[in-house]
Amino acid sequence: MNSIEMKKKKRLSTVLILLATLIVVMFFVSLSTGVITISPSEVIKTFLNQGTSRQELVLFDFRLPGILLALLIGAGLAVSGVILQGITQNELADPGILGINTGAGLAVVLFLFFFKNQLDPTSSFSIFIMPVAALIGAMVAAVLIYALAWKKGVNPIRLVLVGIGVNAGFAAFLTIFQLKMDPQDFRQATVWLTGDIWNANWNMVLALLPWMLILIPIALHKAQSLNVMNLGDEVASGLGTSVERERMFLLFIAVALAGAAVAAGGGIAFLGLVIPHIARKIMGPLHQYIIPVSTLLGALLLMVSDTIGKNLLAPTEIPVGIIVSILSAPYFVYLLIKTK
Repeated sequence: MNSIEMKKKKRLSTVLILLATLIVVMFFVSLSTGVITISPSEVIKTFLNQGTSRQELVLFDFRLPGILLALLIGAGLAVSGVILQGITQNELADPGILGINTGAGLAVVLFLFFFKNQLDPTSSFSIFIMPVAALIGAMVAAVLIYALAWKKGVNPIRLVLVGIGVNAGFAAFLTIFQLKMDPQDFRQATVWLTGDIWNANWNMVLALLPWMLILIPIALHKAQSLNVMNLGDEVASGLGTSVERERMFLLFIAVALAGAAVAAGGGIAFLGLVIPHIARKIMGPLHQYIIPVSTLLGALLLMVSDTIGKNLLAPTEIPVGIIVSILSAPYFVYLLIKTK
């Protein structure tokens, strides 16, 4: 192992420890703050089974599931963004811009629209099936984008442009179905589509957890393929990489991560765009370093945003997607100015 690689690994360890520490600190801040204030010492006592029944109810039934969902959703969207930017070789690619989030959101809205009377949306079955519905919608969007972008192979720039068009089309269908809903459902769907951890309970956590535990390590395992693809399709092919096969597989991983995240958190924009850039600035261009840093950064940003949204105008909650957009939009404008 050369000295440069050793320095990189040491830097990675330092950054991951710092991010993990910040996540732990924010974890306790999130548990402590809200309409009902619980001090950090009382939080620890409650975890040690020494708290009151009211504190246990607030922490374990209301706050903890929402915080864990924020961590999982943030990590999933961030890694999805890393993959999409790698396979498209475009720094402005993310699940929201390419239409994957909208496709997943449309599938979930259709699921709720057609099966609301047959199924309780808060039942265990509905909660566990929703990530599958979102994955199907995201996959439909991805297949459509890939098919329309195909022209003797897939050009990364063409893929992004087609994705933007498909995103607009799915958004139009979303609006049509929203208008068919009754006013209360319309408001709920609108809030959810702006990005809202709308159904924070343990069933949703258990429904989302396997997706992240399986797919993020697979993405990390494929880091070398992303490194090679960043060199361009011709160079990657010359180095022995089956570009189209690898791109399709990585696209599936990105779509599955984004679809599952959308099922639990709605259409959270910008997170999958800005987090990979920040991770790249910290760690450089190699994806074996970018992916783990992005995982923790995405989790941290969404947990911070969720905490701000729940406390800024308490007892009124601001959807987490709006807070993420406010925090990320200036950086997005900066990227647009800097991108050639």
